[in-house]
Amino acid sequence: MIRAVFFDMGGTIETFGFTPELRIRATAGIQKILQSVGIELNLSDVALYTVVTQGLKQYHDSCIDSLVELSPVQVWSDYVLRDFNVDRTRLESVAEQLATYVELSYYERKMRPEIPAVLEELRRMGLKIGLISNVNSRGQVPTNLKQYRIDEYFDPIIMSSEYGRRKPDPAIFHYAARLMNVPASQCAYIGDRINRDIVGARKAGFRLAIQIIHDYEHGELECGATPDAVVNSMTEILAPLQEEMSRSFPRANQPVQALIFDAGDILYHRPQKGSRFDEFVHSHGIESPDGLQEKQDELVQMCYRGQISQEVFRESILELYGITDEALRENGRKMLEEDDNGVVFFEGVRETLEILKQQGFLLGIITDTANSISTKLSWFEKAGIGHVWDSIISSQEVGVRKPDPNIYRAALQQLGVAPEQAVFIGHKKTELDGAHAVGMKTIALNFEAGAAADVFINHFHDLLSVPLLVMHPKLTRETEAS
Repeated sequence: MIRAVFFDMGGTIETFGFTPELRIRATAGIQKILQSVGIELNLSDVALYTVVTQGLKQYHDSCIDSLVELSPVQVWSDYVLRDFNVDRTRLESVAEQLATYVELSYYERKMRPEIPAVLEELRRMGLKIGLISNVNSRGQVPTNLKQYRIDEYFDPIIMSSEYGRRKPDPAIFHYAARLMNVPASQCAYIGDRINRDIVGARKAGFRLAIQIIHDYEHGELECGATPDAVVNSMTEILAPLQEEMSRSFPRANQPVQALIFDAGDILYHRPQKGSRFDEFVHSHGIESPDGLQEKQDELVQMCYRGQISQEVFRESILELYGITDEALRENGRKMLEEDDNGVVFFEGVRETLEILKQQGFLLGIITDTANSISTKLSWFEKAGIGHVWDSIISSQEVGVRKPDPNIYRAALQQLGVAPEQAVFIGHKKTELDGAHAVGMKTIALNFEAGAAADVFINHFHDLLSVPLLVMHPKLTRETEAS
């Protein structure tokens, strides 16, 4: 039941701490970096140390709510040096260098001494090893891993500075599991923070979430989840991992092991789709431009394939309508966002998914979407189903849409099942046909005219009585006997 172990970096792989004296001494290096591009603040090292420390604290405080990891140039321009008239172009040229320097030099970092032996034992056990870290720079984590001579063990290395979202957002955990091609429920996470590491792993449906004690005062409230184990040394994680690895997969010999769902019009729908923006346009007497539908469809395709962000998509829609007044544009953005978030889950979705999960099915999603996985998971969490997913494949992240066979194969690969061991539940003819073409069985729900499938159902909870999905008792006995 455990195939992969992900680690946090700071406080987990390594311990860290600092003193004001350490940071004041290191501030001379910040002065040199700024001066190298002609930025002269005319501050003493002590004064600049105060500016840097306060600015970074304000940024980290803002991250607690937003969970957005800004670029180093945004952090240094909008938080650290916002009270100084600094040329942004010059600052941008050294922003990553500044971020890396601070994270390396403003702390005293030491690898936990038992780490190499533990990593080697995990490798011997056949476990994949990865890392997920909240960090503003792209340089600190690789630098320290190489310094500790353990960088070869970690693949993938996921940093919020590259992904753009921070723990405890479950999206970054799902992203890591997808890159490792392991179902979320077969992953373990080791971290020192309850409110970031344990909460995030729990929300993402990781099998284990283990806390390792790190003696450092973060100044944040540590609550929100209970770890499966609390350890003082990394060697203590081996026993619970070995115990989980000894468990058998309950559907190992069953014909169907994974259920993969379309999201929109299967799990939820939007009964008022587009109504808020339509009301906004009509209330301000804004005419629809010529060729609107064709241009809008082109933008949708680009957004669904990840070629443009949802923010760019919304701005482009406002430009199509010729809306230039900033107050109107802000209102238009709000209406578009409300339309996107106006989802209503179908009756029985939560209860049915919980039962299917208890029956041992791997559960996945393949979604063509303009919304980020982070946004979708926020909807799922409110509906009580955020933790059930083993795989979430988004067209925006993988760059292709259904019925492209590669999007189905991405889900199958992460779930570790053959096409004939998986069932796709959808509503569109083309998407059901696409799943069938790669060898999957299909179930149609809320289906459009002309849709073809192996099974047709009328309600979500009807999944529980589909003969195709019922566990075969003879195979179950054979599994138990083996």
